[in-house]
Order: sequence, then C-alpha cells, then structure tokens
Amino acid sequence: MNILMILTSHDQLGDTGKKTGFWLEEFAAPYYVFKDAGATITLASPKGGQPPIDPTSDEADAQTEATKRFKADAESQKALANTHKLSEIDAADYDAVFYPGGHGPLWDLAEDKTSIALIETTLAADKPLAAVCHAPAIFRHTKAANGEALVKGRTVTGFTNGEEDAAGLTDVVPFLVEDMLKQHGSDYQKGADWSEFVVEDGNLITGQNPASSEKAAKQLMAKIKATADA
Repeated sequence: MNILMILTSHDQLGDTGKKTGFWLEEFAAPYYVFKDAGATITLASPKGGQPPIDPTSDEADAQTEATKRFKADAESQKALANTHKLSEIDAADYDAVFYPGGHGPLWDLAEDKTSIALIETTLAADKPLAAVCHAPAIFRHTKAANGEALVKGRTVTGFTNGEEDAAGLTDVVPFLVEDMLKQHGSDYQKGADWSEFVVEDGNLITGQNPASSEKAAKQLMAKIKATADA
C-alpha cells in the first residue's frame, strides 16, 4: 500500500511579512493513520526538502497527540526534512494521494501544473485522493475529462469563509476556499466552524479544517481497502 502525501513549499503569508506553510496537525494525524496501517508513505513538495511548518500550528496550544508523537519521532522528522520534488513523482506508483492544508497551498499547490496534472491523473485512474482544510485550493485549476472544473457537481468541503474570518486572514489570502469551490459549481457543504466535517464523493474525500484531518485519512484508508477488495 503506497500513499503519497504532498505538502506545500510556500512560506510567505501574502505581504504581511509573516510566515506560513503546512499545518502540522493536518500532516501528523494522517501520517500516523497511514503508518500504523502499515502503508509505505512517500512525502513530496514542489521544491523538495524540508517543507515549511506554519509557526502557529507549532505553538503549544495547537499540539495534539499526533504532533507530540511526531516531535518524538526522529525517523519521521528525517523523512519530512527530505521530501521528494513533486516533479520527480509518478502518480502511477501510488494507491492514493493525501494533501494536508495550511495556508501555503493557496499560493503554490493551487497553481502548480505538476500537482494539477497529478490530481487529474489520480482521479481519472479511479484512485482515492483526499485534501483537508486549505488543501482543497488544489482544485482551483483542475479539470475533468470533459474540460469542466473537476469539482463541478461534486460534493466537497474545505476551510469555510467563517473560519478564515476568525483567523483574520480574509483580506490576506489570494482567494477564499469556500468561495472558489462554489464558483466552480461544486456542491459545497460545511459543518459548524472548527468542527470535524468530512465528505466523500466517489474517490474524492475532503475535510473542512484541522479537526477533520484524521477522519479524512481514515476514510482514505477505507477507500484504498475497498478498491483492493473490488
């Protein structure tokens, strides 16, 4: 069972002078869901090497059991510090793909042509793909086989406008995930702000926020097993 996790390489929070990156919990919780299930995990990012961790997600009050486990796991820290370049990845080598969020993907993965092609190839091959929180930004330019937006008519979720407003970044981000998904014709759904909320549409799994990352990973695992048993 080979799972590809794709992280952002972008570390600048717009023109605020502050840092961003991927949200630690959204990486760590799924990572251990996969690892504990015996999966082989490959980590990749547009630039390769160490992807930037959003500093806010590294603060004491943002820590979870999964992030604490990661910080005590030297082997996994080494893997994260040496992610593969996304351009060197072949989607055919993997059974599923998972995109953690954080604000970084709004700037790089949403626009990255290699990532766009990998998403389109993965879903066209009927393999499961999951994205949580801000990571559904990756669907900004993806297309279905008919040339229409990939998420058109699909049930999806992602970071809500209310959550972005609460984070104080509505006027900083290049676009709002909720608005973009709706504009692309998706059936956008959401739960209460900051609550666990995950939706599935075929092999596409999306989670609303950090609290949704572990559940999204578990549902991805269930999809892999269902595909293998089919």
